[in-house]
Amino acid sequence: MPQASGTPSAPQTSRASRARYRRIVRFAWIFLAQAWWYELFLPRIGLRRFSARGRTARLQFLARRFRVLAVDLGGLMIKVGQFLSARLDILPPEVTSELEGLQDEVAAEPFDRIREQTVAELGMPLESAYAFFDPTPIAAASLGQAHRARLSPALAADLGFADVIVKIQRPGIDEIVAVDLAALRRIGRWLSHVSLVSKRADAPALVEEFAATSLEEINYLHEAGNAERFTRDFAADPLVEAPVVVWERSSLRALTLSDVTAIKITDVEGLERAGIDPAVVANELARVTFQQIFVSGFFHADPHPGNIFVTPVVDGSDTGDGVRWHLSYVDFGMMGEISDPLRAGLRNFILAAVGRDSRALVASLGELGVLLSTADTDELERAMSALFDRFGGLGIAELQTIDPRELEAFGRQFGETIRGLPFQLPESFLLLIRTISLVSGVTSALDRDFNMWDAVDPFARTILSSNGRDALRDLPQQALAYGATVARLPRRMDELATRLERGQLAVRTPEIDRRLGAVERSVSRLGSAIVFAALLVGGVFLRSTDEVLGSILMAAAAVPLLHLVVTLRRR
Repeated sequence: MPQASGTPSAPQTSRASRARYRRIVRFAWIFLAQAWWYELFLPRIGLRRFSARGRTARLQFLARRFRVLAVDLGGLMIKVGQFLSARLDILPPEVTSELEGLQDEVAAEPFDRIREQTVAELGMPLESAYAFFDPTPIAAASLGQAHRARLSPALAADLGFADVIVKIQRPGIDEIVAVDLAALRRIGRWLSHVSLVSKRADAPALVEEFAATSLEEINYLHEAGNAERFTRDFAADPLVEAPVVVWERSSLRALTLSDVTAIKITDVEGLERAGIDPAVVANELARVTFQQIFVSGFFHADPHPGNIFVTPVVDGSDTGDGVRWHLSYVDFGMMGEISDPLRAGLRNFILAAVGRDSRALVASLGELGVLLSTADTDELERAMSALFDRFGGLGIAELQTIDPRELEAFGRQFGETIRGLPFQLPESFLLLIRTISLVSGVTSALDRDFNMWDAVDPFARTILSSNGRDALRDLPQQALAYGATVARLPRRMDELATRLERGQLAVRTPEIDRRLGAVERSVSRLGSAIVFAALLVGGVFLRSTDEVLGSILMAAAAVPLLHLVVTLRRR
């Protein structure tokens, strides 16, 4: 994996790769220069209002320029745009709204190159691997494309199906990904030295988070494993289906799956023609989604309408309950996992939200890793208290009666408070929000009256009821911990009293210490500047009467000058 250096490293030696690298870095440099001019320099010289007046237009212009760059370059740049469009925690809506429409659809790769890539990956002629292979892709994305195909008769007889979808990576995509990640890592290091950014987000960590997800997406064996794990999780649920992996025709850069495409889930007219009630589909989709999140702990993190189909079941039987069907999921490159710490944090978050306890809710956000250590939690607690006081006791029907302008104003103010804090969502939490958001949009398209809260209620109740069991299970351990603390208390009190008597008690105040340190460094620099000026001026005047002494004083002025330069560079 290439490291972020001044120029692309070994995998990035071609002229096209170097040009690509420079183009990405140049865009970032222009953005940083503009941000420095408008957000730092102009406010310092008294033009803060002028800078703020055109901020929205500047951000929209930059987002549009990045969108053009992403579509032109393809590769990971489109993924970067999609990643940034979901970062409502650190980016203003002027940016995310411009990037929301960035589609992962690019021009298809010529079939001759796809054929060569497939043959190289499978180690056999295309005609031997498949009885039929459609040269026209059904989808072309920035990292690869998908084609319909038919298995050879012998393999089809063994597996029980013939129609398949073959996903092939674009030739040379490994080098493109390496170049893009090298450029992004360099930009992340730049941003880590910009206080305006580092106070609100850990840019290098965001880059590494994005890199890990991207590298998983171009590993088709990883996607195949995800599909099989998803299938095992829902083996007992006849309503859920995932494609079967054809391992005999799969590799790191080629993936063959059974074709499960059917009626697109948001095709309401198609569902009704097939005799399927869209409202029932909405309910089942929500149930299956929360089953993945709260029960399996492993969920499909990209459930947009193109990745979920409704497949009517044709088996000749008539249950009398209408047409039987199941949900068919595809594309398992982006999956989320609920770890034990995340599950505990979510449980505490739900408990705090139900109890309208702003302090506990902020503490749960800390458990989830949402807040950076520099966060001013008091401000967030006040914002959450205002949210609970105004809207906490209202149901969905009552919320719909509130003046939309009031909701919009409150949402804008609340959003500004959140974005003003060092508020950075971990990848797992971000994927969770993305999943629920996408599913909410799909269910609303199927049934305008669908209530997501009703769907999550039984799962939330399960979490809340398990809280009591967890507390009872942890009670012996907590009792031992409290007992040990109480046993140590007399000795620690005696030590505290002794230190007070001896005057050895020290109080740590990190913020005051930091400010005092800054003042000390400023005084030190000022002293060096004064000494430098005195020696230099004195030497200049003395040279007319005593050239030797004057030259010595001028030479000695280099010492405080060097100290001044070094301290300023450190700053």
